[in-house]
Amino acid sequence: MQFGIFSVGDVTTDPTTGRTPDDTERVRAMLTIAEHADAAGLDVFATGEHHNPPFVPSSPTTMLGYLAGRTQHITLSTATTLITTNDPVRLAEEYAMLQVISGGRMDLMMGRGNTGPVYPWFGKDIRQGIPLAVENYALLRRLWEEDVVDWSGKFRTPLQGFTSTPRPLDGVPPFVWHGSIRSPEIAEQAAYYGDGFLHNAIFWPMRHTAQMVHFYRERYEHHGHGRADQAIVGLGGQVFVRKSSQAAWDEFRPYFDVAPVYGHGPSMEDFTRETPLTVGSPQQVIDRYGAFWEQVGHYQRQMFLIDHAGLPLKTVLEQIDVLAEDIVPVLRREAEARRPAHVPADPPSHAERVAAARAAGTVPTATVAAADHWTGRTAEDDVEAADAAAVR
Repeated sequence: MQFGIFSVGDVTTDPTTGRTPDDTERVRAMLTIAEHADAAGLDVFATGEHHNPPFVPSSPTTMLGYLAGRTQHITLSTATTLITTNDPVRLAEEYAMLQVISGGRMDLMMGRGNTGPVYPWFGKDIRQGIPLAVENYALLRRLWEEDVVDWSGKFRTPLQGFTSTPRPLDGVPPFVWHGSIRSPEIAEQAAYYGDGFLHNAIFWPMRHTAQMVHFYRERYEHHGHGRADQAIVGLGGQVFVRKSSQAAWDEFRPYFDVAPVYGHGPSMEDFTRETPLTVGSPQQVIDRYGAFWEQVGHYQRQMFLIDHAGLPLKTVLEQIDVLAEDIVPVLRREAEARRPAHVPADPPSHAERVAAARAAGTVPTATVAAADHWTGRTAEDDVEAADAAAVR
């Protein structure tokens, strides 16, 4: 099972000092956080996409492309790629480029975002949010999977004989997640294509999350991609951890009260009771998140929000260390001990997807030969990846 962190990239005044970082400092802090997570042994770093204050990550591929050269092991992802307001042609180009630069050490999560004004800023109608997500993603897949595309639709100009460049690494597109907190249409879209589904539950009780995940699982099986419990599921959550529970509560409360995502709303007591936000000791986080398998089944990725609400960079790096040293190893062992043998442990890696495509004969021979020459991949590597993918 994968464990990682995601950032919404907010610029928020530290309520304990009155200090507000500028945009440059906040962007550089996100880079430091990602590099620290890689060094600590976490599996994933994801950045959101926003185009309005108080958020700074307006160009995820720029940030992740830089991090591809600065990190060694961590999977680089988006917490939201705005499928509604971005041009699918640009998405195809930018994320294929990121895939090539990172050597396949990336994926992305499609979403509609939670900022209504972004639609008119990019010339779109928010009332068409779901149809935009459906049409744009259908085109994006074609651009990745077909060398030459003729296309016409409702929301953008037609394409005639268009080839998106660069082509996906090894002829295999990136793995895609679809993120939604309340729209079954998006869960259906993920299931239809056999993609991953991530429910970012930071605002919602687990009973709602379980309903959305079970719907996705049922539709995944309905569309013939495998058994329902083999569907690729991720959850978003949030923690603030100190060695003692009281110390965590005392330290985090002033930040919670002003957080741009939920400040000035329910009390921290109510929020921790009704959502996955867990403020306390490492064991309390282990106990709470270790119980989520009982509600949603075995899932493949758990993401934590830890760097927001004005928390100092030093504190965020300390949170990463506690996660990596005291929490994730225990949760990982427990997840593996409970996982049925036929259920994937992790989302599919790029190597596994390439091996599966080769086995199905869907990767052109010329692409395979060129990719092997560039990466040094051997037949033995393909066998190993194929074995790992077989459970899927």
